[in-house]
Amino acid sequence: MTAFPELGCYGLAGHATDPHILLDEARAAERLGLGAMFLSERFNTKEAFALAAAAGAVTTDLGICTAATNHNTRHPLITATAAVTLHRLTRGRYSLGLGRGFGALFDVIGLPRITSAQLRDATELYRRLWRGDTVVGHDGPAGKYPILHLDPTYAEAIPVTLTAIGANTLRLAGQIADAVVLHTFFTDDTTARAVRTIRAAAADAGRDPAAVRIWSVLAVVDDTQGESARLRKLVGRLGTYLQGYGDILVQVNDWDPQALADFRAHPLVTGAGGALDAVADDTTLAAVEDLLPAEWTVASATGTPEHCAARIADQFAAGADGVILHGNTPTELAPVLDAWRRHRDPGRFAHLPANPGRSSR
Repeated sequence: MTAFPELGCYGLAGHATDPHILLDEARAAERLGLGAMFLSERFNTKEAFALAAAAGAVTTDLGICTAATNHNTRHPLITATAAVTLHRLTRGRYSLGLGRGFGALFDVIGLPRITSAQLRDATELYRRLWRGDTVVGHDGPAGKYPILHLDPTYAEAIPVTLTAIGANTLRLAGQIADAVVLHTFFTDDTTARAVRTIRAAAADAGRDPAAVRIWSVLAVVDDTQGESARLRKLVGRLGTYLQGYGDILVQVNDWDPQALADFRAHPLVTGAGGALDAVADDTTLAAVEDLLPAEWTVASATGTPEHCAARIADQFAAGADGVILHGNTPTELAPVLDAWRRHRDPGRFAHLPANPGRSSR
């Protein structure tokens, strides 16, 4: 039995160039008792379905979720087929995770920006295909397709997880998703508000609000890892988010937009030459930290493993069903997991299923 079905981690967290490392990470995550591994996607060596297959092949109990890929980067038959393949490969441990992605990137590579209508339409297409339906003459927000079909014998119940930051996507998630992954560096108040938004939208849509499994994402770097790791995983990671899509993160947290503007305009940032978590050295990151309001980096788990465990508990107090411990290999999380073992109430989480996209309802 999995020791911590309520906890997850990311595979190949952050900037990674050697996907083979994932095999050891997946094995370690399962050995340490983590409930699930989430796999983000970058257009380099992190193709989400390939990583999910690798993680599924070397584990037997670990839940697996692509969190997230984008519906507009593949034909719906390809995505639906990949999900069925992973569902069966893992014996039901897989959840398809979708997200909006980055509009500016889609502009550059020539793909349409993702809308809520497209996500709703694509999700319904996948579910129809997984039910064995033949879709004829589809002309909707997700595209125009003369015929879509997989297999009439299919009756695959594959959960869909939606990653969400802004209020519109949170509401959409409550309406259509089986599970939701929030974002790193949400304050506790923002997490609680996001949970309320999702569950209210589910209720308004006639769904059971408690049946939507909500995962918070908590940046974790305990003091056993040292100052260099803290700077890279905390300051570097937050700085990179602020470089790329800081506006929405500042908005949802009700942070000062002028502080973001000042941060982005500073020579340390404009002259970085890339993502801060990938290119900046410790000296630069220490200087970058001075540019950030102190309350921004507090939305994380740092300090002793015991304090990090208390911060995990804060996520559940805010209403989350699970917590993704972000920014670490599974092995690096061992001290925090030991502290959490002493902190947690085992009975509260015993009912959680292995698949991170499913609830106990």
